[in-house]
Amino acid sequence: MTFALVIGGGPAGLMAADVMAARGLSVVVAEAKPTVARKFLMAGKSGLNLTKDEPFDRFLQAYEEAAPVLRPMLEAFGPDAVRDWAEELGQEMFTGSSGRVFPKAMKASPLLRAWLRRLEGLGVEVRSRWRWVGDADGFQFETPEGVQGVRPDVAVLACGGASWARLGSNGEWAGWFETPLAPFQPANMGFLVDWSPHMAKHFGAPVKSVALKAGDQQLRAEFVVSSQGLEGGGIYAVSRRMREGHALTLDLLPDLSESEIRKRLSRPRGKASLGNHLRKALKLDPVKQALLMEFGRPLPDNLAALLKALPVTHQGPRPMDQAISTAGGIRLDALDKGLMLQNRPGVFAAGEMLDWEAPTGGYLLTACLATGRWAGQHAAHYAA
Repeated sequence: MTFALVIGGGPAGLMAADVMAARGLSVVVAEAKPTVARKFLMAGKSGLNLTKDEPFDRFLQAYEEAAPVLRPMLEAFGPDAVRDWAEELGQEMFTGSSGRVFPKAMKASPLLRAWLRRLEGLGVEVRSRWRWVGDADGFQFETPEGVQGVRPDVAVLACGGASWARLGSNGEWAGWFETPLAPFQPANMGFLVDWSPHMAKHFGAPVKSVALKAGDQQLRAEFVVSSQGLEGGGIYAVSRRMREGHALTLDLLPDLSESEIRKRLSRPRGKASLGNHLRKALKLDPVKQALLMEFGRPLPDNLAALLKALPVTHQGPRPMDQAISTAGGIRLDALDKGLMLQNRPGVFAAGEMLDWEAPTGGYLLTACLATGRWAGQHAAHYAA
């Protein structure tokens, strides 16, 4: 029987194992941690956002320059297929108001348990605490029984990116074999801000009903003021442009035009403080007022313009290991159309270790599953 090795027990690796085992290969999944899919389970703690329900072309745009390469994989296993797959594993799904698709259980663990039962039924063997340390002579692993060498007929690498090392993605694999790589960079990350003392009372506060702009990206979203800076969905959505050096501006009142704001601010203020005047005239809540004072002082005479485009000063992204995902990894031009390494016949790669990135909102998991499935299919065909 053909022996297939999968290195990495995250969604991409498990999907590759699923596909190859279903095609009759003897599959071993080598996982460095004591259990598989730790980052997947972490994602499920805030509600497992598996995919996004939106027109396919708009969905594909989230992957930017990687979209042409990923397109056939996402056409073969896109949002509808991901939803069907989860429901086949017994997880009822629902779509939120933003189009994000979740299991009704709002957790990853029931889905993962069902998936592992299916893999066990297909004969997939998971070897935990098997840490890949190089491939000078086959694939070498540090294991509880000492160093082990493995020579598979075909292999799929699904080692993840370089964030959340404690969950298994540390990027160490980048130095273990020769293939063209793009440097790792943080993606979907928060940004550091050296706050003034007056901001401390707002730590943890959500900032709602704002529009964020960085470079060519502009969207209406929410984010959170944290003790370290800014984070949350809205920040993650523009984090790539911010990482690339584009300034972030906030429209604190996206439902009002600049002229309307100016008109309301011109009303008699009397003895009211500026804060009370902003609250009464514009319904500007305390956290937005605090951001205005933090980033806008000294306040100009034309306060309306500042409220519509408040420039945000920050000290750069949070450390890469604290990012939700990473850009960089194996360059897509180092792979053939089946995701096989050009310089390593019989070795395929999938998931976050490839050089693509996407915002949160279901895009990350969908592409990990789709590339894992694609690599597994082509690996099985190669081994046939």
